[in-house]
Amino acid sequence: MGEVYELGPVEHITVGTVGEPGQRVFFLQGSDSGQTISLIIEKEQAQALANAIEQLLEELEEERELPPAIADDIPQEALTLRQPVNALFRVAQMGLGYDPERDLVVIAAQELTFDDTEEPSLVRFWATRTQLAALARHARAVVAAGRPICPLCGRPIDPEGHFCPRSNGHAHD
Repeated sequence: MGEVYELGPVEHITVGTVGEPGQRVFFLQGSDSGQTISLIIEKEQAQALANAIEQLLEELEEERELPPAIADDIPQEALTLRQPVNALFRVAQMGLGYDPERDLVVIAAQELTFDDTEEPSLVRFWATRTQLAALARHARAVVAAGRPICPLCGRPIDPEGHFCPRSNGHAHD
């Protein structure tokens, strides 16, 4: 049976990386007064999380007539990873939910397991809409801070150079 961890409401939630572009490891991290939990996520999961948060917040504003969550209310320095970054597990999938009574959004992250008989662990980060608006904006910036993308083939360009299969052996200015 996997463990279930509940943090919330969190005082800190962020997406960040450790390592150089091309070798970065992405983390989803949250803290409450008792503990900090860091989870390994993929770059694509960080991007998808940002998209899903923005969509959920927009739906909540429209359907429930809630005031907009202002990402600027959370300073950028509050979105850095807290050290040490020790991952509890690698995330297989994430989901979002909303508790209207507490006006909190939950990010539920399930552990990636490789054994069908093993029950995955689950972490729930409960956060305010404002915290998640800032998280979504920050996650987009973290994802964009990676290696530049080749305009011809769409692959990342490494600092040492890039072999582009679409350049047909010619240099591209």
